Amino acid sequence: MSARTAAPGSVVAPMPERTPKALRQAIAQHAPQLLPDFDAHWKWAIADAYDVGPVPAFMALWWGEYALARDPELDAHVQDLEVRASEATDSAEAKALLEEASKIRHRVQRLKPGE
Repeated sequence: MSARTAAPGSVVAPMPERTPKALRQAIAQHAPQLLPDFDAHWKWAIADAYDVGPVPAFMALWWGEYALARDPELDAHVQDLEVRASEATDSAEAKALLEEASKIRHRVQRLKPGE
């Protein structure tokens, strides 16, 4: 896997293999602020379950969260869009801001391991 450059002088870690174990390791290394919530969600939704049915939804959620968190500039941009939308007094402006944030979130969901 190779890292990509987000902005001059900054490097974004590559996406890990698409497994819970690899994703957890990547979070621990590159976005440790997410680790307590990841572990708590895993324990609640997966670890104590007798059904692996929720695993794909769990992975989709945390794949996107990690994809944003590993790129602080992109993460800040999405958060800014969402905050601006929540503060907008014009519904068309709020909708446009949320649509932009949503497009980014959907785009990072499609990232493949190594990207």
